[in-house]
Amino acid sequence: MYVRRHRRTLLVGAAVAAMVAGGTGAAVAESTPSPASTATPAGDGAKALCKRAPKIDRRIDRALNRLNAGADKRGSIARLQQRVDQAKAAGHSEIATYLQDRLTFRKSLVTTLQQRQKDLNDVRTWCKDNNEGAS
Repeated sequence: MYVRRHRRTLLVGAAVAAMVAGGTGAAVAESTPSPASTATPAGDGAKALCKRAPKIDRRIDRALNRLNAGADKRGSIARLQQRVDQAKAAGHSEIATYLQDRLTFRKSLVTTLQQRQKDLNDVRTWCKDNNEGAS
């Protein structure tokens, strides 16, 4: 009985797929509204951003503190640099190359996070001047 039910499901699925692949598929696709036309934003989200600004700032601070920490802290630039140096000293050039690429990205991340911090300060000033984005 289980095999028969499985086979019937398979055949029904194949028939539906054949119908959709045929001429009726285009009509079904045209009749559904596009997601862009139904989901237009009501605003720029200023009020929500003003509300979340302190949490975002703490998150950026935590990330920068971790990146700028010493070699004893996981996720720090110094620790990754130490791993690159150890891989080079051991003659593992492929590992050293991989870790060096990660190190390059991590260093660029510091610059990006510092820029976000500056931008967030501008947002905070705007929020203070504009009733926390309610206007």
